[in-house]
Amino acid sequence: MTSARTTASASSASSSASTAAAPRGRSATRDKLFHAAVTLIAEQGFSSTTVEEIAERAGVAKGTVYYNFASKTELFEELLRHGVELLTADLRQAAEETDGRGGSRVDALDAMVRAGLQFIDRYPAFTQLYVAELWRTGRAWNDTLLMVRKEAVAVVEGVLRAGVAEGELSEDIDIQLTAAALVGMVLVAALDWKAFQPERSIEDVHGALSLLLQGRVGGSRPR
Repeated sequence: MTSARTTASASSASSSASTAAAPRGRSATRDKLFHAAVTLIAEQGFSSTTVEEIAERAGVAKGTVYYNFASKTELFEELLRHGVELLTADLRQAAEETDGRGGSRVDALDAMVRAGLQFIDRYPAFTQLYVAELWRTGRAWNDTLLMVRKEAVAVVEGVLRAGVAEGELSEDIDIQLTAAALVGMVLVAALDWKAFQPERSIEDVHGALSLLLQGRVGGSRPR
């Protein structure tokens, strides 16, 4: 009986371990595909990039791509969603950590600027691709792109809205436009940094953007 229970227990444990390992293994494969796809598409465009090339760059079989994604379009749509969700999480974390330290709303915005720069420093190809796609129309993933962009900007809007409500920021601030402008400032400035001024440190770039933020958003309220 003991032997049978031991065997059954071992079998159950093995099955549970296999079940737990499967999602992790699939997640790792999807991450490889994301990285391969974003790099290739940033280099040569969506239309010119084939599933075979993505699979080869990721080091997996072509069938693995279709096991994880129904099509190249779905892969790219999920890639955009995944990347912007990572950025949104970084922005939210920066704001929450600043709030936890007792910082001001402008301090939180400044921390979010730095978090955005750090994200772009880690994922320059994704950022290049994301900015390029924002200007294109008629893509199958336009609705997804607009939705995830709205989520990222909404994090900044929340901090601005709290700052206005608490009297730290001027009531004259156009919250929606200012939030979009701050996100756009970080994206464009960081791409310029990577493409044309790579010798600069992230501290240099953050310092310059911080001065703009402090002067335009964090300035004293009009009397």
